[in-house]
Amino acid sequence: MLHLVHHPGYVVEAARSGTFPHDKYALVMRALAASGVPMTVHEPEVLPLAWLEAVHDPAYVEEVVRCTVPPAKQRRIGFAIDERISRRSQLSPGGTWLAAKLALEHGYAANSAGGSHHALADSGAGYCVFNDLALAANRLIEEGDVARILILDLDVHQGDGTAALTAGRSDIFTLSVHAEKNFPSRKARSSLDIALPDATGDADYLEALGGSLPPVLDHFAPQLILLQAGVDAHADDKLGRLALTDEGLAARDRMVGGEARRRGIALASTLGGGYGADREAVALRHARTILTLGAAIGGTHPQASPPSPCP
Repeated sequence: MLHLVHHPGYVVEAARSGTFPHDKYALVMRALAASGVPMTVHEPEVLPLAWLEAVHDPAYVEEVVRCTVPPAKQRRIGFAIDERISRRSQLSPGGTWLAAKLALEHGYAANSAGGSHHALADSGAGYCVFNDLALAANRLIEEGDVARILILDLDVHQGDGTAALTAGRSDIFTLSVHAEKNFPSRKARSSLDIALPDATGDADYLEALGGSLPPVLDHFAPQLILLQAGVDAHADDKLGRLALTDEGLAARDRMVGGEARRRGIALASTLGGGYGADREAVALRHARTILTLGAAIGGTHPQASPPSPCP
């Protein structure tokens, strides 16, 4: 049984001309439904203000909640913060926290949104408003659910916001595998950064991940992995600079799931980046990642080639 966190408020219809596909979340859900894998959908709640303010500047939290984000910050984020985006930005961290709680119970769970790894303390950036990964990790440790968390970031862009917000913490380890020359131009310092050259393909990518992830798991010994499972490392991604194939992404996800399962580590995934004119293709990549992770950890058996959800 796949445990999936989703809320109708994740879906914000917008003009299709923008780079950020606000309707991607609905397409991912359609692709998952088309796979035929049994799933239970859990609905998150808006994250309490006190939880948001424990990681983000209270003044910035107020700007988002009241939809008064200054134009300069909205430009940095990449879209306007209206009432619908504000609500989604509060729901998405709640979804990552809930997915983590479910993963601790079931082994694996996925948030059908989240992965907002560029958001900093006092501003969003790069289509990210609140940093759900740092927020969830902070709250889980604060409540005593776990003592050590690995935030594994496999988006093609470095998780600079997550690294900055968790810097100096001995109970959170950040591992980012990303394209060296991609956004952001000024990188933060993760606990471990693996920066890859342009056009890195399947074999070299998997060698880099396989050489870094197992030692981190063995030495840091996390009780939970929060995975930023972006699919923008794919060769066809509009904003990527790497060259993974569909099979390369699947091998990546099998590796992560297998390493977690062998060690008995719970894993919760978030959606992360994925961009392109063919939004159905991007959504299908996200859905396949969720299904592959679920199968690798146990409890789901996806079809080898899920049907296209959007004929």
